[in-house]
This record gives sequence, C-alpha cells and structure tokens, in this order.
Amino acid sequence: LLAGRLLGDLQHLKAGEYELSPSMTPVEILDKLARGDVKAYWVTVPEGVTIKEIAAIFHEMQLIDPTRFITLASRGGIRVGAEYGVPRKNLEGYLFPDTYKVPRAVTEQQLIRIMVRSFQQQVERGLAQEIAERTNGLSLEETIVLASLVEREARLAEERARIAGVLVNRLRKGMRLECDATVQYALGKTKERLLYSDLKVNSPYNTYRISGLPPAPICNPGLASIRAALNPEKHDYLFYVAVGKTGRHIFTRTFAEHKDAIRKARGG
Repeated sequence: LLAGRLLGDLQHLKAGEYELSPSMTPVEILDKLARGDVKAYWVTVPEGVTIKEIAAIFHEMQLIDPTRFITLASRGGIRVGAEYGVPRKNLEGYLFPDTYKVPRAVTEQQLIRIMVRSFQQQVERGLAQEIAERTNGLSLEETIVLASLVEREARLAEERARIAGVLVNRLRKGMRLECDATVQYALGKTKERLLYSDLKVNSPYNTYRISGLPPAPICNPGLASIRAALNPEKHDYLFYVAVGKTGRHIFTRTFAEHKDAIRKARGG
C-alpha cells in the first residue's frame, strides 16, 4: 500500500519552492509536493508607490525581473487592462496597494494580473456606490488621476478630502493645478525642495505648464485617497502650502493670502 501511495504521488509532484521540516515523514513530504503547497511570500505594497517602486519591492524579495515588470505594466499592460476593464495601456494607478501572498514562481504578468484584479475588487466593486454617487464631476478614470495627486500631496489623513477639494476647485475655474507632485513624477525622482527651473520641465505631467489633469495617474493610490477624490471637501480654497516637515498645509482662498501663507510656512 505504501509503495502504491508513493508511486502514485510521484506521478503528480508539482515543481516549486517548498518549506519542509526535519520532522516530516516521506509520505508527508510527498503529500505536500503532490498538493503543490509551495512556499508563499507576504509582500506589502504601500499606498502612493509607482510602477518602478513596486518593481523594486518585489525584486528585493528576488521574486521578479524588475525590467520586465516595468515594461509589461507601463507599456504592455493593454491585454491585462482590457481583461479587467482598465481603460489604458499604462497601468500606473491600477496596481492596487495591498499586502500580497505570492509564490516564488510567480511571473511578472501573473503579478500584474493579481494587482489589477485587486483594484477591480477593492475599488470598482468595493466602492461601487460611492463611485455612482461621486460629487467631483469627473469620470472614474479622471478620479483615479486625481486620487494619485492627493496620495502624493497629502501627508495627514484629515487633509486628503480638503486637498482634493482645492484641486477640483482649480479645475472648475480653469486654473492650472500647479501640483508639485506632478513635477516630481515628471523629473523621475523625489526632491525635498523643487527649484524654479524644475517647474519648467517639459512634460505632459507638469501641471505648472499644462492645463487640467495630467494624462495618467502619477502613482498607485490607496482607498483613502480614492474616497477623497470621489467626494472632495466642499469649500472655496484655491491654494495650499506645506508647513515645513509637519505634514500640515495652510489653505487659502486668494493669491495674496497664499503669498502670506508661504511666508508664514517658511518662518518669515
């Protein structure tokens, strides 16, 4: 009986990385291999990271080829996007930040599918009512772009909806968003303080130069920022400035008030 069991299991062994212990019997080991009970890795993708940063996170765990992941997610994701109803080839904004359990053998394409599927489940299904009742006057695609700006601009949870409100107010008035986070994305790096020359970078993402929203999200936002973008706080603020490294912002209604706020924020 044992020989028959062993021979039967040997025909159904599944390749992969397995976690075994010295106390396990041969039969227990074979059962594990026959079930395909491979070792899985828990990987956390935080809110606000980009495709490149996600690739680095999984590469650090030696799970993927980062170059292939970036290529598929930024230029070759149209098949995955169409499969899950994502309206664009570049999947920035649609790789949902979460904690994922993945096996060593996961492919870059499989990982992208897992993350886009999570976006669909958590956002399109999980927030279906909020999406239907949104007050921002934007399409869902535009809302995800807005949410990505909120994710990178807001440091305090209580300011997310207020910052979203400022950006929506500026859009409605035809004002350029002049959002520093979009310049950082256009530059391809994060700088503690932007220079005046940085604001002139020639990019469709530079909202100091272009009108309206950038053409696509600048990061992959979490649920809190998406909720804030769906239902921005209603107010008449048009400007905000960060107060040092506190994470707090001063919100103002006029450019004159904004200039005063900048002086205060810088200790002037």
